[in-house]
Amino acid sequence: MKQKALPVILVVVMVAFLSTIFFVNENLSFAAGKKKSPAVAKTSAVEQTEARIKQLQSALKITEAQEELWNNLTQVMRENAKEMDALTKERAENVKTMNAVEHLKLHSQITEAHLEQLNKFIPAFEALYDSMSDEQKKTTDTIFRTGKFGKNKKK
Repeated sequence: MKQKALPVILVVVMVAFLSTIFFVNENLSFAAGKKKSPAVAKTSAVEQTEARIKQLQSALKITEAQEELWNNLTQVMRENAKEMDALTKERAENVKTMNAVEHLKLHSQITEAHLEQLNKFIPAFEALYDSMSDEQKKTTDTIFRTGKFGKNKKK
């Protein structure tokens, strides 16, 4: 029973890790008083997701046999990123005119969207994870646990 629960827990942790990239955007911050320099480039969730996909594909060494499962997973990731960008754009367009209640409702909508995204992501990820070799699973578990892709390992 514990061995079956471990991959599910790891998936949840990885999904939480991946989803945090969507909250990095300053538009979702409650710190409205903080102003950033216009020279600071904002990266969209789509751009961040594309970078994450490249990192994962390289680190996980996806095989030809796993391509279809990988493509299913990346499609879900891309759809989730597009949805998050749309919500971020909506908030950015309305932030100056929103009252506190409206702000909280939009934040709730974003949180609900994350839950829905997790519910789409987990089955696609689980199918890919189940197809992985022990070495791939070990790498995946490390990435999900630490957020590191094998670079800059501490001795």
